[in-house]
Amino acid sequence: MGSLLVASGTLMDPNFRRTVVVITEHNEQGAVGLVLNRPAPVTVAEVSPELAPLVEPGTPIYVGGPVSQEAAIVLADFESFGGGGRVVIGSIGLLSTYDADTDPAIKRARVFAGYAGWGPGQLESEAGEDAWIIEDAFPEDIFTEEPAKLWSAVLSRKGGSYRLLSLMPEDPSNN
Repeated sequence: MGSLLVASGTLMDPNFRRTVVVITEHNEQGAVGLVLNRPAPVTVAEVSPELAPLVEPGTPIYVGGPVSQEAAIVLADFESFGGGGRVVIGSIGLLSTYDADTDPAIKRARVFAGYAGWGPGQLESEAGEDAWIIEDAFPEDIFTEEPAKLWSAVLSRKGGSYRLLSLMPEDPSNN
């Protein structure tokens, strides 16, 4: 955990093309993650009103991945980690339960519809085929104000040939 998967330039699956995924769990049963750079055209309040108090008004819900898109998943930055969920990086973790009447010590949160999942060995196989570029996660990646630029930003900070890849246009035929 604490790692990002950055879609390589060759990954054409529409669910993952040019995505950045934070890994929230990785063990012998497989891996689970959340796509960080796919805001949906609807707000958290429209989709999940009970979670709206966790975010600023008008905040979009994010498409966390193609699995169980009817499920809402919350990543939160905790004042002190007592949210009962799994730590992802530093003070950021999954919120396991939320009750608007009790004020969890949350600095900020992001709500996702669905998640990305891989079976045993699947992610390792995809990484071996260069579908994913692995990079350390930073809190500002998870709560980026510019999700459309996250893919390029993470590749650029990785440096070397990845910096060149970060400049690749969405449609290379427009180059």
